[in-house]
Amino acid sequence: MPQLPAPDYPADVRARLEADAKEVIARYPDSRSALLPLLHLVQSEEGHVTRTGMQFCADVLGLTTAEVTAVATFYTMYRRKPSGDYQVGVCTNTLCAVMGGDAIFEDLKQHLGVGNNETTEDGKVTLEHIECNAACDFAPVVMVNWEFFDNQTPGSARQLVDDLRAGREVQPTRGARLCTFKETARILAGFPDEREGAVDESGGAGPASLIGLRLAKGEAVPARVVHPRGEAPQGDAASEHLSSHDAPQQTSASDPDHPAGPTAEEGE
Repeated sequence: MPQLPAPDYPADVRARLEADAKEVIARYPDSRSALLPLLHLVQSEEGHVTRTGMQFCADVLGLTTAEVTAVATFYTMYRRKPSGDYQVGVCTNTLCAVMGGDAIFEDLKQHLGVGNNETTEDGKVTLEHIECNAACDFAPVVMVNWEFFDNQTPGSARQLVDDLRAGREVQPTRGARLCTFKETARILAGFPDEREGAVDESGGAGPASLIGLRLAKGEAVPARVVHPRGEAPQGDAASEHLSSHDAPQQTSASDPDHPAGPTAEEGE
């Protein structure tokens, strides 16, 4: 059966969104270029992109709802159903997976009692696997509302989601302190983060990401010894590590009978 027309926003909500939309559209020479941030804007209103939100975008941009729907369903950052206050994404792409991402994801599914793209009963956490968080040098990585939590283990990831559900303050490894998914969506729509000090907290790339740049500039980078998984450094080796690649975490469950380590000759 054909769906009925999407209901409109209440008058006060629509007026507020129209004022915001006008500000966003003014940034672009072609109004339809504002569609992506406007989808974030309507997502910030209800926590996901509803039919009402897509109709609103179509109205203010002079597009058809089919054109808006085609974009909203293409990008995974736009949620099509209600989501939790905290979107917890576990990278399960190649490097994170072999470093323990698969184990973390399976552990969190059991711990939270949800599957992929499902939300806990309290509405706090939505769990999903992500193909790549673009932070391979800190694998395995978990993101919460697009903020980084590096070098995770099943235990640290469980503690993370427990803290989120309990309302305790959580600080990302890099970047500003967490805000809710709706608040994050408004920032992604192009509006400033108005929390005091949040912009200064954003920071930059982590040290493991900058080693190549330092080498390119001719800076000396101390030699580091990577020990096979399970082997402790000998002597006075430094215990501080720039990333999980320097000291692989005990998280890989993909092949427990063949722990990570150097190989000898080809085929052995």
